[in-house]
Amino acid sequence: MATFLHSTRNKRLYPALHLAAHTGIRRGELAGLNWGDLDPSNARLSITRSRQAVRGVEAAVKTRTSRRCIDIDHTTLDTIGRWRRHVTKEGAHLTGPTPMFLNTNHRAPAPDSFSQLFTRSIFPNRPPVHQVSRPSTHTHASLLVAAGVPIKVVSERLGHAHPGFTMHTYQHILPEMGAGAARKFAQLIDTAGR
Repeated sequence: MATFLHSTRNKRLYPALHLAAHTGIRRGELAGLNWGDLDPSNARLSITRSRQAVRGVEAAVKTRTSRRCIDIDHTTLDTIGRWRRHVTKEGAHLTGPTPMFLNTNHRAPAPDSFSQLFTRSIFPNRPPVHQVSRPSTHTHASLLVAAGVPIKVVSERLGHAHPGFTMHTYQHILPEMGAGAARKFAQLIDTAGR
């Protein structure tokens, strides 16, 4: 992911790719973000709507758990701040309901634009038919689970209805973690027995 982000840093919509990678939000949620959804003083982002690929229709997110606040790190907050200054210099008038990410015509890109940008960046010589499905969401979750972040926290960041769904989806990462837990438990017993 770090290599991908480094290689795409000069793309116009790099801030969107950065945000997706660091939060795991889906492309429709990314397309549905408005400036009013960002709380810079608390470094949080509210996910309340999603823009659909069909005719760019915007709607509330599907479930109660999909409606959520995500904490963001300060590097991501700085990246978004630089993006805001950039589009303001271009002449975009930004208010609370203005879409966060804008194309060169200062219109919100369709959710497919983010997928296409990702696919073109990863597979520059492949025909545009090949689409990679939700790469940032899966990578974000996989890295967090592998790092030992509790499943409930990962589930809440992704807006999953239940941590069990997250566990089931990312269980392939857990076997190695289970072996580590077994070793850690054995060390605890061994230490207590001395």
